[in-house]
Amino acid sequence: MQPTRSLLSLLLALSLPLSLSLSLSVSLWTTGISGKSQVLFAVVFTARYLDLFTNYISLYNTCMKVVYIACSFTTVWLIYSKFKATYDGNHDTFRVEFLVVPTAILAFLVNHDFTPLEILWTFSIYLESVAILPQLFMVSKTGEAETITSHYLFALGVYRTLYLFNWIWRYHFEGFFDLIAIVAGLVQTVLYCDFFYLYITKVLKGKKLSLPA
Repeated sequence: MQPTRSLLSLLLALSLPLSLSLSLSVSLWTTGISGKSQVLFAVVFTARYLDLFTNYISLYNTCMKVVYIACSFTTVWLIYSKFKATYDGNHDTFRVEFLVVPTAILAFLVNHDFTPLEILWTFSIYLESVAILPQLFMVSKTGEAETITSHYLFALGVYRTLYLFNWIWRYHFEGFFDLIAIVAGLVQTVLYCDFFYLYITKVLKGKKLSLPA
């Protein structure tokens, strides 16, 4: 059974792709943003929200899913089409098949229920936990990140960290415990640890985020 998100976590989740799409539209450049990570996120949300065609919960829930998917694909379009000239494809070279294939296989092997929608939901959870790797890999190759990219990555990392508190809250007050989602959230949070340190010690002090030589 797919877990029900709280209103707070839904709003936090929705704000990230929407804010990124708006930021790209206003700034007119995509330098430093990994198109591959954004494609992976688009795949994540498409796989997760395909149930909007089969399972109606509420108008709000349906609209949220549609807007979420639309923002994700809009971001991909902005990067690869509208602002293609500013996209740094030379550094965005992570092999995403090394993420998609293993998480797809894992979703078939470890899930709550062996049904198409449940497997897709589980796949989206696994893939989301590692979808940021192309972005982090791109930052490691360039050795630095633009301020807007740093803020976006920090917000995304905080969202995933807060999501862990959401699971703790639900377990304490509802007795609900989803090991798959919790482990995936922990994996993604761990991937952000080094970035969090650099963000706090450099970006928050007005410096540009750059990796140690």
